[in-house]
Amino acid sequence: MPITLNLPTASGRLENYKLRGSVPLKPKSRMPFNRIAYSAAHVVSDPLAKVDPWLQCAVDWDATIDYRRHLWSLGLGVAEAMDTAQRGMGLDWPTSLELIRRTLDAAQDVPGSQVASGCGTDQLLLENVTTVDEVIAAYEEQMESIEKLGGKLIIMASRALARVAKSPADYERVYDRILSQVKQPVVLHWLGDMFDPALLGYWGSANVAQAMNTALGIIQSHSHKVDGIKISLLDKDKEITMRRRLPPSVRMYTGDDFNYAELIAGDGFGQNIVNGQSDALLGIFDAIAPAASAALTALAEGHLDTFHAILGPTVPLSRHIFMAPTRYYKTGVVFMAWLNGHQSHFSMIGGQQSTRSVQHLAELFRLADEANLLEQPELAAHRMKNLMAIHGVA
Repeated sequence: MPITLNLPTASGRLENYKLRGSVPLKPKSRMPFNRIAYSAAHVVSDPLAKVDPWLQCAVDWDATIDYRRHLWSLGLGVAEAMDTAQRGMGLDWPTSLELIRRTLDAAQDVPGSQVASGCGTDQLLLENVTTVDEVIAAYEEQMESIEKLGGKLIIMASRALARVAKSPADYERVYDRILSQVKQPVVLHWLGDMFDPALLGYWGSANVAQAMNTALGIIQSHSHKVDGIKISLLDKDKEITMRRRLPPSVRMYTGDDFNYAELIAGDGFGQNIVNGQSDALLGIFDAIAPAASAALTALAEGHLDTFHAILGPTVPLSRHIFMAPTRYYKTGVVFMAWLNGHQSHFSMIGGQQSTRSVQHLAELFRLADEANLLEQPELAAHRMKNLMAIHGVA
């Protein structure tokens, strides 16, 4: 029998929705990808912890690490302690470091697993920061702690730096200092203000072209210390422009959760393949991991049409999850993990499950079904019915 349930529509009315019932494709082989692909992984909260969820952080460590094993099993790397893990939105620096430690420990048991870890300045109280030197010291503290664990760094964009920097020269000073010290090549991180309003004007200018020039200048000066740069501006043309200007040894990691399929496929620009395609460091890969793995396998096998056939239908879902206010996308990512049985509850650090409306979640459910992303349709429908009942939908 078909699976049906009542869901609210955009007009506020109810409709009887029938599931397609198609489950995600999984790769038939484990052929190595021809793109580096990191999934920025979410954190599972502990709903039974005796904490005030808006004020304190309680992590279900077993479920959190199990989800990373799930990502590794699909050939995806883990970008740890990033904004998808609610870094700066409930996950503090001490807990982030513990998360990084546990993930690196777990990775030792998974041959070929990849982990890169977020290094930022979020131990600072933002309102108390007054100098660039404080920002440098905070970066150095986190860098030392992560490198001591053997971790590869993602140098995260800093709210504190955006607050105190007075010119592009301040950004150059900070990144020159950090990159001169790192033990292995790092991934830089350019997160647009749609993801975090506190990062408006990063690299010293609200003009994206000028900001890009500053970032490229820093990369050129330290290209041997930069593995790549992740940019999340939700603007494919800006990403392509920057990608074409990167040094041949430096990768573009797309963070564009609106246009990732075509950016990963690439445009074949120039003689250097790195300038003509993007690798991936994406929050949406957490939510669509089986499809991402199958698509990347197809791409590695030379089947571009299959790659787009698998990944293309996931794009409407991603655009919905990352719709404005984009910073609340984590709610949709955790919702997908719950629907697919990867955690027993829809409860988030900081009570962030409340940042999206029931209409938003109902449309997310429809789009996930249409993209064949519900791994256990009966379970997903059962959980969705329970959620609807809480909101008064019989």
